[in-house]
Amino acid sequence: MARNLDVALLRTFVAVADHASMTAAGNVLHLTQSAVSQQIARLEDLSGALFIRERKTLRLTPNGERFLGKARRLIVLNDELWADMAQEPINGLVRLGAPYDLVGTWLPPILKTFSQAHPQVEIKLVCLASPELLTAVDNGALDLALVEEPVGKSHGKSHGECLAVDRLVWVGAKGGTAHLKTPLPVSMVAETCAFRPVVLQALGEVELPWRTMFESGSIDATHATIRADLAVTAWLASTVPTDLGILPFGERLPELPSFAINLYQTKGQIPRAVSELLQQIRHSVSSPLIADQAIA
Repeated sequence: MARNLDVALLRTFVAVADHASMTAAGNVLHLTQSAVSQQIARLEDLSGALFIRERKTLRLTPNGERFLGKARRLIVLNDELWADMAQEPINGLVRLGAPYDLVGTWLPPILKTFSQAHPQVEIKLVCLASPELLTAVDNGALDLALVEEPVGKSHGKSHGECLAVDRLVWVGAKGGTAHLKTPLPVSMVAETCAFRPVVLQALGEVELPWRTMFESGSIDATHATIRADLAVTAWLASTVPTDLGILPFGERLPELPSFAINLYQTKGQIPRAVSELLQQIRHSVSSPLIADQAIA
């Protein structure tokens, strides 16, 4: 006997999970608190307990945590099928954030493919350091963000979707000598760069003296500084320009950890245009081109 889930119940469940409140979820879904409570009760009759009721908030049970990811995927699939049947052009605005180094390497093929498929969608691209991108997603200023984080790290209660893991490497001018200088001249894009604390910790552990050479907030300026052999920097291996060289770890330059490239999305139900770009990012990152870059 076939059994079918009501997608409306799943939407209500996801909204309650995102807002940890039936009242807040009701405001988002334009439902009364009573209606939300009844829908959650219907779903729990089928699946078992999904929430732990605390004094002023709701917390997912282990069963609810497992159920949440599958519910999100089923909602996305439902919306994709509905969109295919409706055959209406997608429009609207998508606010996408990414660190400076990914804008020139990862994003061009993704955005090109997406804009060709959905020419009526406007994309607002925001370039910030990863910690600033996380704040913007939390505040609802961005719909999606690609964020560079140490492997296994989570942002508060939020968990990004890991798209790839890449090596953090030392970068210098080809044939250059900046990496031999004492103190070591280090150029980071900005003080808020996600790599900066890790790099400085690694230098401190090997007691290698260092000095900040240039921090302008511009990756082009940092690139020029490295190309002129005035300093070294640390970038993901897949983002190193071809005119610069990856410096080996050794007695002088300490080994650096790998970083994850995580995808974060704003809380709550996302518009169709945002959902389509999210799917395009996932598909593009799994393609051989991007995958090869990430492990090169």
